[in-house]
Amino acid sequence: MNERETLGERLAQQGISRRAFLKFCAAMATMMALPPGSVSAIAAALASAKRPSVIWLSFQECTGCTESLTRSHSPTLESLIFDMISLDYHHTLQAASGHGAEKSREDAMREFFGSYLLLVDGSIPLKDGGIYSTIAGRTNLDLLEEAAKGAAAIVAVGSCAAFGGLPNAQPNPTGAVAVSDIIRDKPIVNISGCPPIPAVITGVLAHYLTFGELPVLDDLGRPKAFYGETIHDRCYRRPFYEQGKFAKTFDDEGARNGWCLYELGCKGPTTHNACATTKWNGGAGFPIEAGHGCLGCSEPKFWDAGSFYAPLPSPTADVASVAQAAAVVGAGAAVALSALDRNKRKRVQQAREKLTVKDLT
Repeated sequence: MNERETLGERLAQQGISRRAFLKFCAAMATMMALPPGSVSAIAAALASAKRPSVIWLSFQECTGCTESLTRSHSPTLESLIFDMISLDYHHTLQAASGHGAEKSREDAMREFFGSYLLLVDGSIPLKDGGIYSTIAGRTNLDLLEEAAKGAAAIVAVGSCAAFGGLPNAQPNPTGAVAVSDIIRDKPIVNISGCPPIPAVITGVLAHYLTFGELPVLDDLGRPKAFYGETIHDRCYRRPFYEQGKFAKTFDDEGARNGWCLYELGCKGPTTHNACATTKWNGGAGFPIEAGHGCLGCSEPKFWDAGSFYAPLPSPTADVASVAQAAAVVGAGAAVALSALDRNKRKRVQQAREKLTVKDLT
């Protein structure tokens, strides 16, 4: 990697047009819920950003998170995001193996100590000294603690790294835990999901390059821009829920008419993620659109939360009233704190002043 090379220079070398780059920035702004006027500011920040070194550690997992990213719907997006970073170690994707692969990790940690991003997928087994998952003869715990020391920030990719995931499900035979259960002195962002949405991974990396910091997180360490609402909030079947129209089986008239899957165990009302808006496979759809309820895979302990096909407890009050009350109580403080920021953005937009990256933070 050329340390002094900026993303803009890198893209120019590869023949990426300005038009394609701005289209990518517009998509990033939309995903991060930023105003349209922010596109030029994001483009300027990204074009001048130095490509950070990224070390990706895969622990106790199924490789689904990597598969999700590499097989995602938009090759252009992924090629751009890989141009944004210098992926210096990923033992699934890199050509090197054995001692050569481990040397590349050690070289990157030494050369970019204090500034590299550490991406982790998979949980970390602790039982019996962590012997249930090792790489190059070293436990996952050992590798994580070593790599975390020099990391500027850590991105826990997937529900296993974020919350322990399936390996953590009862009886948890390997003593699997999440990254945040071990590392306490570094900023950590959780991108949960089994697997996580690829565009959310790229969105978080783009935000870090644009603003030089991690995005605003919820109480579970997930970026609010993607996990701020439940799947139920944005589900296209929500009107049927409000009307009390529910599919009773997967092949009845209600299912054929696209009615709500609440009574078939859909966990959308309690699951925070962007599946209903970002979707998968080029925006072709998401599980509910394919006729299957949400499993709640981006929430902690989803595997131990009971049957996927048992309905959630029925609401005991009017749905609209409950939602309104929750919004007032839960969002009250946030509204007060963000009012000044919104007013500033509005004033700038009304005066047709140029937004800067600083205005967006």
